[in-house]
Amino acid sequence: MIDSHCHLADEAFAKDLDEVVARAQQAGLERVMVILEGDNSGEAAQAERLAALWPETRFAIGVHPHQAHQFSDDPQRAVTVVRQQFDATPLARAIGEIGLDYHYDFSPRDVQQAVFRGQIRLARELDRPVIIHTREADEDTLAILRQEGGGELQGVLHCFTGTDSLAAAGVDLGFYLSLAGIITFPRATDLRETVRRVPIDRLLTETDSPFLAPVPHRGKRNEPAYVARVVEALADLHGLTRGDMAARTAANFHTLFRP
Repeated sequence: MIDSHCHLADEAFAKDLDEVVARAQQAGLERVMVILEGDNSGEAAQAERLAALWPETRFAIGVHPHQAHQFSDDPQRAVTVVRQQFDATPLARAIGEIGLDYHYDFSPRDVQQAVFRGQIRLARELDRPVIIHTREADEDTLAILRQEGGGELQGVLHCFTGTDSLAAAGVDLGFYLSLAGIITFPRATDLRETVRRVPIDRLLTETDSPFLAPVPHRGKRNEPAYVARVVEALADLHGLTRGDMAARTAANFHTLFRP
């Protein structure tokens, strides 16, 4: 199994990182993809600790739309920051998470879009996939991916909770859809029906930990070991064994991120 999106460099794991990693390994995880916020020295330091503790860890680096406002004076500076950190991180494999968030609007929308575009161009230059965050901004997110992707961009719509049309658009772009603990929530009936129609070769599994713990851990701090519940839910939807689904989604991860 692979957790394709988690935040183990977050301070929520600072005190017991060793134990969290041990539980992930005991649960059968091959590796994790840890998301790092560009220009965050605290996360960068914890990433070094994590890389030493679990060398199979891989990293993605990007400026999240919530932080885009920090670069409002010069959106290109966000690209410079991410490029420098990516080059200095040997285990980095992707640009992300990046995208648009119109729910909270912590950053002006024009700034979000400029920072997003710049990082897509960087990903194309580096020939690396992108990890996409989109919330209440699907139309603009897809438009920018089409405009800037040039038919060459690969990536994943992370923590997918969208509609049939968004799923279809993502697959048409050649993207993967990554499912988190929300897929196990009792009220996520529509999401499960959408995911049932997504080709298995376009699915990834994630926790987005420390957020969105799956049932029966809902309400607690999430962690990579709990990705097993996501694998189980997807296996049930597609009529596979847990082992088969774990193997298929792990293969998808390797195809996308070339770890």
